[in-house]
Amino acid sequence: MKLVGENLECVRGGRRVFAGVSLACASGEGVLLTGANGSGKSSLLRLVAGLVPTHAGVLRLEGGDEERSIGQQAHYTGHLDALKPAMTAHENLSFWARLYGGDVDEALAGFGIGHLRDIPAGLLSAGQKRRLGLARLLLGWRPIWLLDEPSVSLDKASCTVLGALMRRHMDKGGILLAATHVTLGIEFTHALELGAGA
Repeated sequence: MKLVGENLECVRGGRRVFAGVSLACASGEGVLLTGANGSGKSSLLRLVAGLVPTHAGVLRLEGGDEERSIGQQAHYTGHLDALKPAMTAHENLSFWARLYGGDVDEALAGFGIGHLRDIPAGLLSAGQKRRLGLARLLLGWRPIWLLDEPSVSLDKASCTVLGALMRRHMDKGGILLAATHVTLGIEFTHALELGAGA
Protein backbone atom coordinates (compact mmCIF):
# COMPACT_ATOMS: atom_id res chain seq x y z
CA MET A 1 0.00 0.00 0.00
CA LYS A 2 1.29 3.48 -0.81
CA LEU A 3 -0.14 6.94 -0.13
CA VAL A 4 0.79 9.34 -2.92
CA GLY A 5 0.15 13.06 -3.22
CA GLU A 6 1.24 14.98 -6.32
CA ASN A 7 1.34 18.77 -6.57
CA LEU A 8 -1.30 19.21 -3.89
CA GLU A 9 -2.77 22.64 -3.32
CA CYS A 10 -4.97 23.73 -0.45
CA VAL A 11 -7.02 26.93 -0.39
CA ARG A 12 -8.95 27.93 2.73
CA GLY A 13 -11.01 31.07 3.10
CA GLY A 14 -9.79 32.31 -0.27
CA ARG A 15 -6.14 32.07 0.85
CA ARG A 16 -3.66 29.61 -0.61
CA VAL A 17 -2.26 27.66 2.33
CA PHE A 18 0.19 25.62 0.25
CA ALA A 19 0.76 24.59 -3.36
CA GLY A 20 2.97 22.14 -5.20
CA VAL A 21 3.26 19.75 -2.25
CA SER A 22 4.10 16.15 -3.12
CA LEU A 23 4.61 13.14 -0.87
CA ALA A 24 4.85 9.37 -1.03
CA CYS A 25 4.63 7.02 1.92
CA ALA A 26 4.43 3.23 1.68
CA SER A 27 3.34 0.61 4.19
CA GLY A 28 5.63 0.60 7.21
CA GLU A 29 6.79 4.16 6.61
CA GLY A 30 6.24 7.49 8.29
CA VAL A 31 6.39 11.13 7.19
CA LEU A 32 7.36 13.85 9.65
CA LEU A 33 5.68 17.13 8.71
CA THR A 34 7.57 20.24 9.79
CA GLY A 35 7.26 23.95 9.21
CA ALA A 36 6.41 27.20 10.92
CA ASN A 37 2.98 27.93 12.34
CA GLY A 38 0.62 28.64 9.46
CA SER A 39 2.71 26.71 6.93
CA GLY A 40 -0.06 24.19 6.27
CA LYS A 41 0.83 21.10 8.32
CA SER A 42 -2.63 20.82 9.85
CA SER A 43 -4.29 21.64 6.54
CA LEU A 44 -2.32 18.91 4.77
CA LEU A 45 -3.39 16.33 7.36
CA ARG A 46 -7.01 17.47 7.08
CA LEU A 47 -6.77 17.31 3.27
CA VAL A 48 -5.49 13.71 3.37
CA ALA A 49 -8.27 12.84 5.85
CA GLY A 50 -10.83 14.22 3.39
CA LEU A 51 -11.94 16.98 5.75
CA VAL A 52 -10.93 19.82 3.40
CA PRO A 53 -10.98 19.65 -0.40
CA THR A 54 -7.96 19.40 -2.66
CA HIS A 55 -7.89 22.59 -4.73
CA ALA A 56 -5.39 21.10 -7.19
CA GLY A 57 -3.22 18.03 -7.52
CA VAL A 58 -3.87 14.33 -7.06
CA LEU A 59 -4.11 12.28 -3.88
CA ARG A 60 -4.40 8.49 -4.14
CA LEU A 61 -3.89 5.33 -2.15
CA GLU A 62 -2.27 2.60 -4.22
CA GLY A 63 -3.11 -0.91 -3.07
CA GLY A 64 -5.76 0.22 -0.61
CA ASP A 65 -9.43 -0.65 -0.35
CA GLU A 66 -10.89 0.79 -3.56
CA GLU A 67 -14.41 0.74 -2.08
CA ARG A 68 -13.46 3.21 0.66
CA SER A 69 -12.04 6.73 0.52
CA ILE A 70 -8.61 7.50 1.95
CA GLY A 71 -10.33 9.23 4.86
CA GLN A 72 -12.33 6.09 5.60
CA GLN A 73 -9.07 4.16 5.84
CA ALA A 74 -7.46 6.66 8.21
CA HIS A 75 -7.51 7.61 11.86
CA TYR A 76 -7.16 11.40 12.17
CA THR A 77 -6.43 13.21 15.43
CA GLY A 78 -6.39 16.99 15.39
CA HIS A 79 -5.73 19.69 17.97
CA LEU A 80 -9.04 19.05 19.70
CA ASP A 81 -9.69 15.74 21.41
CA ALA A 82 -13.34 15.43 20.23
CA LEU A 83 -14.68 14.52 23.67
CA LYS A 84 -18.09 15.11 25.24
CA PRO A 85 -17.37 16.51 28.74
CA ALA A 86 -20.47 14.99 30.39
CA MET A 87 -19.76 11.50 29.07
CA THR A 88 -17.36 9.16 30.85
CA ALA A 89 -14.09 8.09 29.28
CA HIS A 90 -15.66 4.73 28.45
CA GLU A 91 -18.78 6.33 26.94
CA ASN A 92 -16.70 8.67 24.80
CA LEU A 93 -14.67 5.81 23.35
CA SER A 94 -17.78 3.64 22.97
CA PHE A 95 -19.13 6.21 20.51
CA TRP A 96 -16.02 5.78 18.34
CA ALA A 97 -16.04 1.99 18.80
CA ARG A 98 -19.48 1.89 17.17
CA LEU A 99 -17.90 3.49 14.09
CA TYR A 100 -14.51 1.76 14.06
CA GLY A 101 -15.01 -1.46 16.01
CA GLY A 102 -12.49 -2.52 18.61
CA ASP A 103 -12.44 -3.06 22.35
CA VAL A 104 -12.92 0.09 24.44
CA ASP A 105 -11.29 -1.28 27.58
CA GLU A 106 -8.23 -2.43 25.62
CA ALA A 107 -7.92 1.01 24.03
CA LEU A 108 -8.15 2.71 27.43
CA ALA A 109 -5.54 0.33 28.85
CA GLY A 110 -3.29 0.93 25.83
CA PHE A 111 -2.88 4.55 26.90
CA GLY A 112 -2.76 3.74 30.62
CA ILE A 113 -6.14 5.27 31.46
CA GLY A 114 -8.24 2.19 32.16
CA HIS A 115 -8.66 3.35 35.76
CA LEU A 116 -10.42 6.50 34.45
CA ARG A 117 -13.11 4.62 32.51
CA ASP A 118 -16.02 5.89 34.66
CA ILE A 119 -14.83 9.49 35.10
CA PRO A 120 -16.58 12.19 33.02
CA ALA A 121 -14.20 13.57 30.40
CA GLY A 122 -14.81 17.11 31.65
CA LEU A 123 -13.13 16.20 34.95
CA LEU A 124 -9.95 14.83 33.38
CA SER A 125 -6.68 16.76 33.21
CA ALA A 126 -5.49 18.08 29.84
CA GLY A 127 -3.02 15.20 29.53
CA GLN A 128 -5.66 12.61 30.42
CA LYS A 129 -8.05 14.11 27.86
CA ARG A 130 -5.33 13.97 25.23
CA ARG A 131 -4.64 10.29 25.98
CA LEU A 132 -8.38 9.56 25.80
CA GLY A 133 -8.60 11.30 22.42
CA LEU A 134 -5.58 9.37 21.15
CA ALA A 135 -7.02 6.07 22.40
CA ARG A 136 -9.29 6.17 19.32
CA LEU A 137 -6.22 5.09 17.35
CA LEU A 138 -6.45 1.71 19.04
CA LEU A 139 -10.06 1.10 18.01
CA GLY A 140 -10.33 -0.86 14.80
CA TRP A 141 -7.44 -1.18 12.35
CA ARG A 142 -7.07 1.65 9.89
CA PRO A 143 -3.86 1.57 7.87
CA ILE A 144 -3.26 5.33 7.86
CA TRP A 145 -2.66 7.44 10.97
CA LEU A 146 -2.80 11.23 10.56
CA LEU A 147 -1.58 12.87 13.76
CA ASP A 148 -1.57 16.63 14.33
CA GLU A 149 0.69 17.55 17.26
CA PRO A 150 -0.21 14.34 19.11
CA SER A 151 2.13 15.02 22.04
CA VAL A 152 0.42 18.25 23.15
CA SER A 153 -0.35 18.08 26.90
CA LEU A 154 1.38 14.70 27.28
CA ASP A 155 4.00 14.05 29.94
CA LYS A 156 7.25 12.23 29.19
CA ALA A 157 5.86 8.79 30.09
CA SER A 158 2.81 9.28 27.87
CA CYS A 159 5.03 10.46 25.00
CA THR A 160 7.01 7.23 25.36
CA VAL A 161 3.79 5.19 25.14
CA LEU A 162 2.63 7.18 22.11
CA GLY A 163 5.98 6.71 20.38
CA ALA A 164 5.86 2.96 20.96
CA LEU A 165 2.32 2.77 19.53
CA MET A 166 3.37 4.78 16.47
CA ARG A 167 6.33 2.44 15.88
CA ARG A 168 4.09 -0.61 16.33
CA HIS A 169 1.62 0.81 13.79
CA MET A 170 4.40 1.14 11.20
CA ASP A 171 5.81 -2.28 12.11
CA LYS A 172 2.38 -3.76 11.31
CA GLY A 173 2.50 -2.17 7.85
CA GLY A 174 0.70 1.04 8.70
CA ILE A 175 1.34 4.46 7.18
CA LEU A 176 2.01 7.40 9.51
CA LEU A 177 1.88 11.13 8.81
CA ALA A 178 2.61 13.27 11.86
CA ALA A 179 3.08 16.97 12.49
CA THR A 180 5.08 17.15 15.70
CA HIS A 181 7.93 19.10 17.28
CA VAL A 182 8.70 16.15 19.59
CA THR A 183 10.58 13.18 18.10
CA LEU A 184 8.80 10.62 20.33
CA GLY A 185 11.68 8.21 19.72
CA ILE A 186 10.51 7.62 16.15
CA GLU A 187 12.78 7.42 13.13
CA PHE A 188 10.60 8.77 10.36
CA THR A 189 11.29 7.43 6.88
CA HIS A 190 10.58 10.79 5.24
CA ALA A 191 10.46 14.44 6.23
CA LEU A 192 8.39 17.09 4.51
CA GLU A 193 8.93 20.74 5.38
CA LEU A 194 6.12 23.09 4.51
CA GLY A 195 6.94 26.77 4.04
CA ALA A 196 4.76 29.61 5.31
CA GLY A 197 2.73 31.03 2.44
CA ALA A 198 4.00 28.34 0.07
